[in-house]
Amino acid sequence: MRIILIGQGPFGERVLEALIQKREDVVGVFCPPDKRGEPMKELAEGSSIPIFRPNQMRDPQVYEVYAELHPDLSMLAFVTDIIPGRLLRVPSLGTICYHPSLLPRHRGASAINWALIKGNTRTGLTIFWVEEGIDTGPILLQKEVEIGPNDTTGSIYFNALFPMGVEAIVEAVGLIRKGEAPRVPQDESEATYEPPCDDIVAAVDWKKSAEDLYNIIRGCDPQPGAYTTIKGKKVRLYDARLRIGATEKPPGEILSIEKGGLQVAVKDAVIKIGKVRIDKGDKIGPLEFAQTVGLTRGDQLGN
Repeated sequence: MRIILIGQGPFGERVLEALIQKREDVVGVFCPPDKRGEPMKELAEGSSIPIFRPNQMRDPQVYEVYAELHPDLSMLAFVTDIIPGRLLRVPSLGTICYHPSLLPRHRGASAINWALIKGNTRTGLTIFWVEEGIDTGPILLQKEVEIGPNDTTGSIYFNALFPMGVEAIVEAVGLIRKGEAPRVPQDESEATYEPPCDDIVAAVDWKKSAEDLYNIIRGCDPQPGAYTTIKGKKVRLYDARLRIGATEKPPGEILSIEKGGLQVAVKDAVIKIGKVRIDKGDKIGPLEFAQTVGLTRGDQLGN
């Protein structure tokens, strides 16, 4: 079975590595021309697999190269580019894609972020057959994972959805080869689509409920980083923990500044922030942060 792999970053590299180890016939690898594509480029070249690095997959010359490879199957492993419909129609068996949610929930580019922001207790991954809609194609297989109370987008991805995703893609290839791969239509009545998790989403409103605030902070950890302001500085918040319990202080007030965390009052609870990042600097601990901006107990975040 002749396979084209489109991807980028560590996930694309790991999928390519898994396919090579399984002795799959990868006839071409497409990845971005910048640093996102470097890991896949080096691995493909070391395995004598043709590598292509177009600026965009919609570039006219891509179709010609794509068709000349005569793929039976194409797969998308962490793709942020738009794949035009005519490329999807080239492989004789179709195109499959990895998506880090239990479709049809959380379609879109920030699926893991939104699962946490929405307070889901379970999420997972989907391998689906690609159509021209956004994450709308029939489901081939799914894997579920529990979201723990202290999980972040980063921990769910790197500890679960990344390694499970590589294994799921390999499993999907095996099912396709045997002619046993399902095509289960998605239930549109259950579908949700959320926008990219950017700074519009990541702004912290200390008047929200403790649970909503906590979910926004961990859902934006590590990217883009939920943020607030203090003394004219834009500050991003990481490594949060929630402790339920009434406090008389107004939401957003600093209760204590300790080595282990910055304690902040919220409605009927306290949120402890383990790390912060000021503007575009590095992550630092609460004590260094307090010294840098002149923060003291009783100061109000969000001013």
